[in-house]
Amino acid sequence: MIDAKKGVTLMQRRIAVLGALGLLALPAASRAATPPAPAPDVWPQASQVPGGIARVALGPAATRPVAHAQGTTGEVPLLVVGDTADWAALVGIPLSAAPGRMSISVQTEAGLRQLAYAVTPKKYPEQQLKVSPRTVDLSPEDLARYERERVHQASVMATFSEPLPGASALRMLAPTPGRRSSSFGLRRVFNGQARSPHSGMDIAAATGTPVMAPLPGRVIDTGDYFFNGNTVWLDHGGGLLSMVCHLSAIDVKTGDALKTGERLGAVGATGRVTGPHLHWGVVLNRTMVDPALFLAA
Repeated sequence: MIDAKKGVTLMQRRIAVLGALGLLALPAASRAATPPAPAPDVWPQASQVPGGIARVALGPAATRPVAHAQGTTGEVPLLVVGDTADWAALVGIPLSAAPGRMSISVQTEAGLRQLAYAVTPKKYPEQQLKVSPRTVDLSPEDLARYERERVHQASVMATFSEPLPGASALRMLAPTPGRRSSSFGLRRVFNGQARSPHSGMDIAAATGTPVMAPLPGRVIDTGDYFFNGNTVWLDHGGGLLSMVCHLSAIDVKTGDALKTGERLGAVGATGRVTGPHLHWGVVLNRTMVDPALFLAA
């Protein structure tokens, strides 16, 4: 007969051996769960699709590299973030971009080089909208007004200023609270006629709801535009801009410097709209990109 004390000792030794060999399954309650690694706090989120943002690694350099993308009218400066140990270029990808390889040029103290990145396809859904016929089939007068405004706003979108924002300061605040009523990239059909994809984010909110600066910025343009209605443009530096549209009130003027969360106007229904809401657009290197890439999920 085995001595009870000896039996316990043998059992303990057997458990120890099995455990060391990885053959002993402990109850779920006894196993310590390994927490998932936290997501890196990197903004904006990379999404190498049409309308997204590519984060192109540039490597270390003693001074900030100068990077450019090729635009329709020549080279366009890019926002470069990071530090001497690791720089990166943030590249806004046009909604019209075809999937495939694209490249940027980078100038450092070591010389000029080309770096490639890949754009993958993305299919955006379609949205049918009913609006005033005059905002779809434009009269000669309205068409002339739109063309003047298009040229002016293209010059606004070309703004590239310093100081450049830091990588740790690119997480944005939604400019107004509310439900996202229309997302970026939707193929929009107005009164049965296909038009350009939706180049911003629509947030449903009542007329008069405050609209705030999503990042620190300087007001570089305000106006009442045919399609966008009452609009404010903010320059955040380095070719990163925000615009908010369809406002019922504009509470700032060109040249004003705003902090994150500071009021600039109020939600409205001006311009081509189906009801009160805020249209929020984000521009990077003269390209409209998805604002959701700057927001926490």
